[in-house]
Amino acid sequence: MDATTGRYRWVVLASGTFAQTSYSAIWLGVAVMAPALRSGLHLSLGQTGVLLSASLAGSVLSLIPWGLATDRFGERRVLIVGLVLCGAALIGASQAHRFASLAALLAAAGLTGASVQSASGRAVMHWFPSSQRGLALAIRQTAIPLSGFAVSLAIPPVEHAGGVAWGFGALGIACLAGAAAGLLIREAPGRPAVGDGAVDVKPLRDRRIWTLSFGSALVIAPQLCVTGFAVVFLHDHRALTAASAARVLAVMQVGAIAGRIAAGRWSDLTGSRIMPLRTIAVAAASLVALLGLLVDAPLAALLPVLVIGGVLAMSWNSLSFAAAVELAGAGRSGSAIGVQQTILNLPGVLYPALFGAVVAASSWRIGFVTVAVFPLAGWHLLRSLDRSRPPVLRRSTRQAEVGVD
Repeated sequence: MDATTGRYRWVVLASGTFAQTSYSAIWLGVAVMAPALRSGLHLSLGQTGVLLSASLAGSVLSLIPWGLATDRFGERRVLIVGLVLCGAALIGASQAHRFASLAALLAAAGLTGASVQSASGRAVMHWFPSSQRGLALAIRQTAIPLSGFAVSLAIPPVEHAGGVAWGFGALGIACLAGAAAGLLIREAPGRPAVGDGAVDVKPLRDRRIWTLSFGSALVIAPQLCVTGFAVVFLHDHRALTAASAARVLAVMQVGAIAGRIAAGRWSDLTGSRIMPLRTIAVAAASLVALLGLLVDAPLAALLPVLVIGGVLAMSWNSLSFAAAVELAGAGRSGSAIGVQQTILNLPGVLYPALFGAVVAASSWRIGFVTVAVFPLAGWHLLRSLDRSRPPVLRRSTRQAEVGVD
């Protein structure tokens, strides 16, 4: 890898991260606007959970097709087409005044914008060697907390100035900007060319990828329920203003950025993606269970547990992502990401709505304690994949230097 190529990979990483951030802002933007949406549309907690889940529901239907398309046609075209359509759907959502139409448009945004998952992930995977890929994908996966930090600070004043219509409009414009960033991505040298044959569906038959995906789908429950309902919980149950609750969420996102980068580097140093993932799952479960016990405690005791628990809940995603692309190999990484992200997003359709229903029927305490069980189940399921040095990290130095697996 020459000096120019070495520098360019950071352009790919920055472009992919920005594009992913613009898409990830949808889910967190809805979370921040949840109090206003509940008031303006007279929504129940269950309906609020449906809106939180809508973009994820759309992505569940399209992630595998987008992944196969990425392997077939390349990252740039897939990323740009998807994000342009996503931006248009969000601008349409800014004009929706009914729960059903808003939910449908958010689902359409997820259906189209999900292209960025496989496209940006595959691009980063091919431009970085295995010894640095955990860190690179961790930086790329900071897109979720980066978007959370940005919307926590930017959406409240935008919403105050023009209502939720302006909020959704801003999210749509961000996705169009993400599509423009995709113009900077090109194919990596020394990798299988796109469009050379039939689509390879081998990852769809790989038991290891399905085990990884289902285990990760259990570990993600605290991320969706704790971070997704943090603003509503602090506003409704602890009487914080929406702006103050959003600032707590912003602090959580900053911590998650550092947590994801640290977890990625940890996995590079240990030669394992699964061991750090399982460790974080247990720690997150413990903090979320403690949060359930402290829901009525003084804020000085509650807020640190909420923030640290949220940080841990968001710190592991890049490890699952890296494990998926490395298990599949270079030519099939797009479809592997499609499988992993589909299964990871599937509970995202269910968890927020179910969590809202459980809280409404019982209490916030029972809701949080129940959520803590899921990452423990994920920790148990992933044990079969927990190896100190996965095969991808034992490949030859020559392969590692060009990022080909």
